[in-house]
Amino acid sequence: MGVSKQQAIENKQAIVAAAAKLFRDRGVAAVGLAELTKAAGFTQGGFYNHFKSKDALVATVMGDAMDGAAAQFVASVEAAHAEAADPLRRRIEWYLSSEHRADIEEGCPISGFAGDIRRLSTQAQQSYAQGLARNFEQLASVIDGENSHEKRKAAIALFSQMVGALLLSRAVVEADPALADEILEDGRQAVGAGFVSSVA
Repeated sequence: MGVSKQQAIENKQAIVAAAAKLFRDRGVAAVGLAELTKAAGFTQGGFYNHFKSKDALVATVMGDAMDGAAAQFVASVEAAHAEAADPLRRRIEWYLSSEHRADIEEGCPISGFAGDIRRLSTQAQQSYAQGLARNFEQLASVIDGENSHEKRKAAIALFSQMVGALLLSRAVVEADPALADEILEDGRQAVGAGFVSSVA
């Protein structure tokens, strides 16, 4: 008996979900198809029913991750507004939190794939670049002001500082947890003072 169309969709989603977690946790190059398909509950033959190659899977994972991050940002802004909170401050506090630092598998894909992206396919790199640009646009949308060019410049600077602080904190958290926490704390204070107060 053949696989139903709905089951085929679910099977593909299972492969993408397993790949997304493994790629973020270990890096794309470190994850082989045998391990990936086993984690998703399929054989390698089953993998090729859904993707022509690992590169095709990587491109799908990247596109889905960027779409998911954009949707999460919209939801966070709506939640902040519903609670009469500043969405920009909320974003900074979440991004530079110990919880987000530990959540590599489900956290921001921009930071999650930052070390891998230059070695991936052109399609994956394009999805990443588009996701990065969308992040800048979304951040700019919650920065007060009338000048769209200045708001975009501020968003680029803000997000770059946030990603840098998060990556450095993740890099040393096992070797020096106190330093890792210091990076997040000082990052939150510096970014908050430099952006939230100036746009409030």
